[in-house]
Amino acid sequence: MSNSLRLTVYASLFTALIIVGGYLSLPLPMIPVPIVLADFFVIMAGLILGAAWGGASVGIFIFLGLLGLPVFAGGKAGLAVLFGPTGGFVIGYLTGAVLAGWIGGRGKPSRGKDIVAIVLGFTVEFILGVIWIGVSLQVGWEKALTIGLLPFLPGTLIKMVGIWLVAPRLRSLIGS
Repeated sequence: MSNSLRLTVYASLFTALIIVGGYLSLPLPMIPVPIVLADFFVIMAGLILGAAWGGASVGIFIFLGLLGLPVFAGGKAGLAVLFGPTGGFVIGYLTGAVLAGWIGGRGKPSRGKDIVAIVLGFTVEFILGVIWIGVSLQVGWEKALTIGLLPFLPGTLIKMVGIWLVAPRLRSLIGS
C-alpha cells in the first residue's frame, strides 16, 4: 500500500473516531459544553499522523458537520454549532491537532516531546474554546473560565495521560 493511501485511510479512521467521540458526550448541568471523548482522538490524530494528516482528519470532521451531517457533539450539525458556545472548541480541535502534530512530528519521536505536544494541543483548544464561550455568551472571563475550562480539567488530565501511554504503541502498530 502506498504511503499516501495508508495515511488517507488512517486520517479517515481518526475522523470516524472523532465523530464517535463526540457522540460519547456527557452534558453538564448549567454548562453549554458537554464532556466528550472527541478531543482525545483529535490530539491523538495530530500526534500520530502529523500536522498535515492530523489536521486533514479534523478538517474533514468539521467539513462534514458544516455540510449538515450530525457529527458534532451530541449529534449536532451546521453553522449554528460554530457560532454557538462550542464553536471555539471545534476550531480549537483543528488548531490543537495541527500544533500537536507539528511538535510531535519534528525529528525523532520521544516521550518528552509527546507530552509537550499533548499539553500544548489541549491548551490551544481550551484557549480558543474559552475565548469563544465568553464572546458567544457575552460573559466575562471569570465566568468563561468557570464554564469552559474548570469542569473539564480532571477529565482532560486523564485523556492526556491516556494519549501519552497509547501513542508510542499506536505509532509502532501503524508504522508512523
